[in-house]
Amino acid sequence: MSDGPVSVTLKGSDISAPKSFAHRVSSRLYASAKLRLRLLVSAPLLWLALVYVAALLALFVTAFWTMDSFTGEIRPDWNLDNFIQLFTNSLYQTVTLRTLGIALMVTVVDILIALPIAFFMAKVASPRMRGILVISILMPLWASYLVKAYAWRSVLSNEGILQWLLRPLGLDTPGYSLVGAALTLGYIWLPYVILPIYTGLEKVPQNILEASSDLGAKTWSTLRLIVFPMLLPAIAAGSIFAFSLTMGDYITINIVGGATQMLGNLVYTNVGIANNLPMAAAIAMIPIAIMFIYLSVIRKTGALDNL
Repeated sequence: MSDGPVSVTLKGSDISAPKSFAHRVSSRLYASAKLRLRLLVSAPLLWLALVYVAALLALFVTAFWTMDSFTGEIRPDWNLDNFIQLFTNSLYQTVTLRTLGIALMVTVVDILIALPIAFFMAKVASPRMRGILVISILMPLWASYLVKAYAWRSVLSNEGILQWLLRPLGLDTPGYSLVGAALTLGYIWLPYVILPIYTGLEKVPQNILEASSDLGAKTWSTLRLIVFPMLLPAIAAGSIFAFSLTMGDYITINIVGGATQMLGNLVYTNVGIANNLPMAAAIAMIPIAIMFIYLSVIRKTGALDNL
C-alpha cells in the first residue's frame, strides 16, 4: 500500500474543452453591468416603441387623410385640409384656448394646495400622523374615476351639499359649468401633485433648514431661497401630471361641464358620432403639441435635471 499522492482522473471531462455558448453569454453578462442593464430595459423600451410611438405615428399619418362625406369611408388621400380647418375655424381655436386655460388653472391650484399639505406631512407631522395623511391621500385613488366624477356632480347640483354650505353666505353653487369642471378635475388630480412634492420635501435635509434658521434667515426667505430651488423638480413632476391629465380629459367635462367643450370632447365627437377619424386625429395632435412645448419649457428651466 503506497502512501504517495493519489491522482484521480474524471472520465468524460476535459478542462481544456471549449466553453458552451450559454457559458460564454453568462460570463459576459456577469462581467458587464452595463450590458445587463441594457438587456433589462430593452424589452420595455421595445414595447414602448411598438405600442406607444408606433400608435402616435399612425395617429399622425391618419390626420393627413380624408373622409368621404358621401360614403363615410376614410380615404388615404394626403392633404392638409384637416389642419387648415383647425387653424381657420374659430370653434377649434376657442376650444383649444379653453382647454389650455383649464389645464393651467387646475395645475396652479393643485400646486398651491399641495405645497402646504406636503410640507406639513414631510416636516411637521409625526410619523403616525404622516402615515394617516398618506393613506388619506391615497384612498381617493382606490375609487373609480367615474365614481368620483359623479360624486362631484351630486355636490355641484342645485340641491347638493355645496349649495347648502354657500346659501347662508348668499352664494350659489357653480353648478355644471366650466368652474365646476375645474373644481372636479382639481380634486381628481390633486393626489398626483401632492405625492411628488411630498417625496421631494422628504429629500430636503432637516439640518439645512435648521442652519438657515440659526443664521437668522426668516421662514419665507428659507422657503424661497433654499427649499423652493431644491423642490422645483418635484413641483415640475406634479405639474406634468396635472397638466397632461387635464389636457386629455373629456369624461369629467361631459359629466359636470354642462355645455362646455374641451379638445377631448371634440376628439370623442369626431370618432364616436361623426365617424371622422382623420379629423379626430388632427385634433388629437393639438394637446400632443402643447405637451411637447410644455415639457420643453420645463426642461429649459432645469427643473427636470435632477428627476
